[in-house]
Amino acid sequence: MALFYIFDTFSPGSDFYLRIAVVDGQGGGIGRHITIKLREELDPEVEILALGTNAAATVAMLKAGANEGATGERAIIYNAPRVDAITGSVAIILADAMLGEVTPAVAAAIAASPARKFLLPINKAGVEIIGVTPEPLPHLIDALARRLKTFCEGGCRRDV
Repeated sequence: MALFYIFDTFSPGSDFYLRIAVVDGQGGGIGRHITIKLREELDPEVEILALGTNAAATVAMLKAGANEGATGERAIIYNAPRVDAITGSVAIILADAMLGEVTPAVAAAIAASPARKFLLPINKAGVEIIGVTPEPLPHLIDALARRLKTFCEGGCRRDV
């Protein structure tokens, strides 16, 4: 088990484990799958924070094993700069994505967060990322979990 020391702005000098925010909306299906995979692959001490644009998404991620959950624009804006990594689909940084559930303020808060972003290139938002090979969602989530594991093992360094 790996313990990572990270400076906590609310409790200077305290030890705590890596915090990963999983952000999702609508029914929370992608966030649920991500949370399940991260629970399987990462140390149990890694905290997973479910940030849903709606209650259904938050509940789905909590049932999948997230430690804590919060819902709505204000919760996402508040927590985005307080985690070490943020994950979800690329839509979480696109204003008005997910049928309008991702507000411009949410997209800006996630994009501006100092947390490292690990985003899945899912094309539902009408954005195509050139150079990315289309893969089934389970393969993308497997790759995401492997990448986050490397990030965790590297001590959350930006260059890992």
